Amino acid sequence: MTEPFTEAGRPPRPFGAQVPIPAWLMRGGTSRGPFFRASDLPRDIAVRNRVLLAVMGSPHPLQVDGVGGGHPLTSKAGIVSGSDEAEIDLDFTFVQLQPGNTSVQTTANCGNMLSAVVPYALETGLLEPGGETTTATVRTLNTGLISEITVQTPELGTGEDSRRVVAYDGDTAIDGVGGTASPIRIMFRDTEGSVAASLLPTGHERDVVVLAGGRELEATLIDNGQPMILVRAGDVGRTGYESTEELNADADLKALLEDLRIEGAGLMGLGDVRDKSYPKMTLLAAPRGGGAVSTRCFIPHAAHESIGVLAAVTVATAVCMGGTVAHGLAASGSGRQRTLAIEHPSGAFDVDLELSERGEVLRAGITRTARPLMSGDLWVPRTVWDPQRKIPGTEKTES
Repeated sequence: MTEPFTEAGRPPRPFGAQVPIPAWLMRGGTSRGPFFRASDLPRDIAVRNRVLLAVMGSPHPLQVDGVGGGHPLTSKAGIVSGSDEAEIDLDFTFVQLQPGNTSVQTTANCGNMLSAVVPYALETGLLEPGGETTTATVRTLNTGLISEITVQTPELGTGEDSRRVVAYDGDTAIDGVGGTASPIRIMFRDTEGSVAASLLPTGHERDVVVLAGGRELEATLIDNGQPMILVRAGDVGRTGYESTEELNADADLKALLEDLRIEGAGLMGLGDVRDKSYPKMTLLAAPRGGGAVSTRCFIPHAAHESIGVLAAVTVATAVCMGGTVAHGLAASGSGRQRTLAIEHPSGAFDVDLELSERGEVLRAGITRTARPLMSGDLWVPRTVWDPQRKIPGTEKTES
C-alpha cells in the first residue's frame, strides 16, 4: 500500500496522471462502499468531495468509471480515524453519494455502513483487538450519534504464532444479504433527534400535512436516529405490500411522496431538502409475516430493497408510541425489553428495544454482519485531486 497523503494534500507518488488512495471495499449490512482513513483523503472538503465522486464514478447511472454499484445502497463511503475524545475509540463519517448526480452528503446516519467500521479499524491497525470479542465506542461525526459495536475476534494459531483476527464466518443471517456470517452487535445511545431538533420535532405524534395542491395527509414526523415521515399505505391508495419493482415504477406515488417529503421536512425544521437524502419516506401496513409492522421505505426517491438500520429503529420507536400512524396497524409487543420485527420487501429486521416505565424507548440495539471485499489502492485522476496541476500530454489542442 502507499503511504498516507501528507497534510499539505500532496499525493505520495510524485509522477503519474492517476493518484492512488489506500482503501478497503466493505459490505456493511445491506450496503456497500469503500472505506478510507481520514488521513488518506484531502482535508479540504470540496477537494475531498471531488475525489469521492471520482472514486464512485458519479455522475453516471451505472458508475462504470468507479466502484459505485449504480444504486444508492452501493453508492456509499466511510471515512474512519482514531478519536481525540477519551471515551470515544473511533470517529466515523458516513458519505452518501448518488449514481446519477454529484450529490455528496454527510448530514445523515447509516447504520449499515456503521457495522463495517470496527472490522475495518481492526484490519487496518486503527484499533487493537481485545479478547474473544472486541467492543469499540464509535462516534458518527455526521450527527454525533454514539454507538457501542461488538465484533467477534477469536484467536487464530497457537503459541508465538497466535493472533486475534476478525471473524466473518458465522450463523447470523440478515434479510437482504445472501448466506450467513458472524454477528456484529450495535447498541445505540441517545438517538433522539439525530438531524431534527428532537424525537418529535413538531411536538405531535401525528400531524396533518397539507400538500402543495391542498391535499391533506396524516403522517408521523419522527427522528430516532433517522429523520422519517411515516404514512399509512392505505392513505395514499396503496397496500403497503407492493414489490420494490412496482414501487419504483409508480411515478404517481413517488411524486406524491416527494411532495409530502418537502412539506413535512419544513414542519420538522429541516429546511429545503430537495437535494438531501432525508427524511426517508415510509409506507406502513399491518404485518402479515408475524412481525410488528410492514414497511415500504424510500431512500428517499428509490424504494429500499429492505430498510435501513436506523430507519428500522425509528419505525420500531413509532410502533411503541400510542398516537402515531402506526397505531391500529402494528403489533407493538409488551414489556420493557422487547424485540420488534420490522417487515420489509426482503424479509424482516429485528430491533431490540429497552423501554422506560412510561413506555419511552431508552436504548435500541440491532445485529448486522459485514465483511471486506477487497483492499488496495483506488485511483483517481490527478487533476481531480489538484486541478491546477497539468499532466504533460493532456493539453487540448485546437483543430
